[in-house]
Amino acid sequence: MTNMPFFTRDGDTFHPTEVANGPWDPKSLHGRVIIGLLGFAIEERHSGPEFVPARLTVDMFRLPTIDKPIQVTTRLVRDGMRIRVVEAEFVSGGVSMARASCQLLRRTQNPEGNVWSPPNWDVPKPSDIPKPTDPRLGMNGKWATRPIVGHMGSLGPRKLWMSEVRELVAGVPMTPFVHVATGADFASPFANAGDKGLGYINSDVTIYLHRLPVTNWIGFEVVNHHATDGVAIGECWLYDEEGPIGTATVAALAQRKPMANPSKR
Repeated sequence: MTNMPFFTRDGDTFHPTEVANGPWDPKSLHGRVIIGLLGFAIEERHSGPEFVPARLTVDMFRLPTIDKPIQVTTRLVRDGMRIRVVEAEFVSGGVSMARASCQLLRRTQNPEGNVWSPPNWDVPKPSDIPKPTDPRLGMNGKWATRPIVGHMGSLGPRKLWMSEVRELVAGVPMTPFVHVATGADFASPFANAGDKGLGYINSDVTIYLHRLPVTNWIGFEVVNHHATDGVAIGECWLYDEEGPIGTATVAALAQRKPMANPSKR
C-alpha cells in the first residue's frame, strides 16, 4: 500500500493523518479508524494464532478531533484455557473517547453432527465487477468498493464488496482482524441510510466472527434496519470471497440534519 496511512506511530502514541477524518465533521475522526485502532491494539498485545477474536464491541461516546494525539490502553480481564477477554480504552488528548471489549476463543474442532446455516450468497467476485467511476463511493479514496446490488439509501436489497487501500498504522501491514475491524463501521451507513440520505450516526459497533477473512475483500449484505423515536439498529452479514465470516451490528441515533447521500446515483 502506498497511500497515506490513517495513523503514524511514536512509541505508544498514535497521530491521526489528514485522511483519518469522517463524514460528519472534517475535523473529527472517522468511526472506522477508532474501531480499527482499538482492534489493532487488542490483537497486537493480547491475541495469538490459537485464538479467534469472536466478538469485538466498541462504544463511541465522544467524537475525537483529528489534531489530538491518541493512546490506547488495554487490560486483560480473563485469560483462561478457552476464553480470553480484553478491555481497551481510546484516549484522545487525555480524554476517554471510546472503549472496547473483545472476547477471544481458542480454536478447537467442530462437534459431530449437522447444524442448519443460511446459504452462502451467490454474487460476482470483486474482480468481475467494474471499478465504480464515482469516487464518493469510497469517500474519495479512503477505501475501495465494488457495488453488487443496490446502493446506500436504496429501498431494497443492498450488497457490496469493500477493501482497504491504506495501512491503519504506518509501516504495519493490516492483519485480517484489523481489516474487518476497520471496515465494520460501514454497517451503519449501509444499513441505516434511506431515500433522503443518512440521518443516523452510530454510537457503537459489534462484530461477531466465526473465522477471520482469508481475502482482502469484505462483503456486506444488509439484513436488518429498524428505528423508533430516533433510535435505530442496523445489521450486515459479512463475507470474504470464500463465504460467510460473521456479522456487524450497530446502534445509531438520529441527526437533526440528515447528511446528503454521497452514494446515490
